[in-house]
Amino acid sequence: MFKNNVGRLDRILRVIVGLGLISLVFIGPQSLWGWVGVVPLLTGLIGTCPVYTLLGIRTCARR
Repeated sequence: MFKNNVGRLDRILRVIVGLGLISLVFIGPQSLWGWVGVVPLLTGLIGTCPVYTLLGIRTCARR
């Protein structure tokens, strides 16, 4: 369906940032803005970023 356009290091960083933002919902300021972390978490897990697709960016190796 979607082609991978997010490289390994990019995926790892997205998952870490996503989990960090989501953790703000439970600890810290407990703001609902922490749920924004779902976006980088999901894009890191599936390996596809819609914004990268629109801009023609790839951080992964071509096959």
